[in-house]
Amino acid sequence: MARKETHRPSIFWFMAGVASAVLGGSMRFRIAHRERMPQAGPFVLVSNHYSEIDPVIVGMLLFRSGRNPRFLAKASLFKIPVVGWFLRRSGQVPVERTSAAANAAKTASPLAAARELVEKQRLVVVYPEGTLTREPEMWPMRGKTGAARIALEQGIPVIPVAHWGTQALMGRYAKKVSLFPRHPIDFSIGEPVDLSEFEGRVLDQPLLAAATEKIMVAITAELEKLRGEKAPAIRWDPTVHGQSETGRIES
Repeated sequence: MARKETHRPSIFWFMAGVASAVLGGSMRFRIAHRERMPQAGPFVLVSNHYSEIDPVIVGMLLFRSGRNPRFLAKASLFKIPVVGWFLRRSGQVPVERTSAAANAAKTASPLAAARELVEKQRLVVVYPEGTLTREPEMWPMRGKTGAARIALEQGIPVIPVAHWGTQALMGRYAKKVSLFPRHPIDFSIGEPVDLSEFEGRVLDQPLLAAATEKIMVAITAELEKLRGEKAPAIRWDPTVHGQSETGRIES
């Protein structure tokens, strides 16, 4: 049996050690269906997103599950001293918010970078919403098509993961982490999203939008289990509500 990724010396050891030292005593993970997390091979992990600290929390979940996390991360983070160095050394993928910015920065396509991760049998974490949800009650909002395209182009599974409780550790748009008291953070790992109806077809915008909505439904279903309530029947669309795609909004 091959060793888990996390058994091999890597920069992830240091990053996980720092995260655990800073946050380990401030939270308690409760994970439903841990067995659904693939222990080998490439896949796309998709998750809900409502706090700036979400990537750290999901990264810790993956590391504890024996996998080294790779994220499609905002390119601006790579420009921060020290932070940018760790992101590059740990294989995270920079993503510009617009095509014009990507061309100006000569940043590799996130899809091309994701393909390379797949070729190396690694996983990639994608937040389909592209930013913190604008939905007032923090339910998943409209998704973007990157995760669906990666999965369908590469023929790899999509694993939906929902989490709840992170907002007590660091609220939406908060600048500080609440270290005390200890916060429970619940995870629910879903079955792979069935995208078979979209396979072998032209990946045009309508198809990708339909596949993306199926992914969002799967994430939302796992979150409903954690919250013990139903999400709104109509998914939140920022443009319908006159909201920008990026930047802070009033809660």
